[in-house]
Amino acid sequence: QVQLVESGGGLVQAGGSLRLSCAASGRTFSSRAMGWFRQAPGKEREFVAAITWSGGYTYYADSVKGRFTISRDNAKNTVTLQMNSLKPEDAAAYYCAGGKYSRSSYYRGTDYDYWGQGTQVTVSS
Repeated sequence: QVQLVESGGGLVQAGGSLRLSCAASGRTFSSRAMGWFRQAPGKEREFVAAITWSGGYTYYADSVKGRFTISRDNAKNTVTLQMNSLKPEDAAAYYCAGGKYSRSSYYRGTDYDYWGQGTQVTVSS
């Protein structure tokens, strides 16, 4: 069992930065891939970024590549999403997710079986 709690959301001006954190509890955190997804009102949930269990590989949606950075600290059971050069279209609820051992990719919600409650990011233009 893994429990995930996100923090760090808030209101920022376009061009600004935010750092989202996901604190995980549970013994299996360090052996799972972790991901960030987001969902804006009226839109489907979309993949943002993912990181392998070791932190050796990272994956990003094209829309955030070069602006967002995902990282993890397995000693502290945390995953972080550093978001720079934020745009109004980045506004959404952001969710941390724990990957399934049986997943076949990193990009689909169905590849993850633990989810946090979400943290809201608002970007003003």
